[in-house]
Amino acid sequence: MKRLFSILAVTCLMVIGTVNANATTTVAAATITVANVAQDDTAETEDLGFHQELKKRFIEGGPGFMGIVLLCLILGLAIAIERIIFLNLSTTNSKKLTQNVEDALASGGIEAAKEVCRNTKGPVASIFYQGLDRADEDIDAAEKAVVAYGGVQMGQLEKNVSWISLFIALAPMLGFMGTVIGMIQAFDKIEAAGDMQPSLVAGGIKVALLTTVFGLIVAIILQIFYNYIIAKIDSIVNDMEDSSITLMDLLVRHKK
Repeated sequence: MKRLFSILAVTCLMVIGTVNANATTTVAAATITVANVAQDDTAETEDLGFHQELKKRFIEGGPGFMGIVLLCLILGLAIAIERIIFLNLSTTNSKKLTQNVEDALASGGIEAAKEVCRNTKGPVASIFYQGLDRADEDIDAAEKAVVAYGGVQMGQLEKNVSWISLFIALAPMLGFMGTVIGMIQAFDKIEAAGDMQPSLVAGGIKVALLTTVFGLIVAIILQIFYNYIIAKIDSIVNDMEDSSITLMDLLVRHKK
């Protein structure tokens, strides 16, 4: 009888040990599975790049105001790129041009200097040509021509720049308008439901804030381009003014 109890006790211990081992294995396997799922979710989240996240947020913001804000960005960038290309093409090595005009005046006179200006691109060369074209009259006429045509060239440099500043101001205002409308819609849902549920408010507020974020992003991008364009225009205008003074000095010496 004692031997039977001993055998039963050993058997029970073996069964309990087996069950515990199986349970441990099951728990470990479940833990590994959960960890793998979490890693997969993390990998999927990491795989969701910046462009996908931006696209997702853009769609969540709604096509209405988000589309208008995107249109402001596209038009503003188009004008900014066109102005940057134009200003880069308008940049002239004024020192080299002045030296060439001075050499042409000394060797071939006014006509030779005008030919140098005709073969050179940029507003400085155009101003030089207008001044040289009036040089046969007197210095005052040449100076008036330079000043007048300098204003014309400045207007061409600043062409369409005001549209960029308009889009800079318009984009965040549209975003704020979308935010206000989204908040109104959220309160309308609360009023219709008759209960202050966080789920009703959260969606509307999130959509509202997304329009503001995208409006501010558009304004920041366009502001960077706008400041670069303004700095480039100021540099060219200063170069034009300095070169105009140098041209008047050359004409005075040539008249003597």
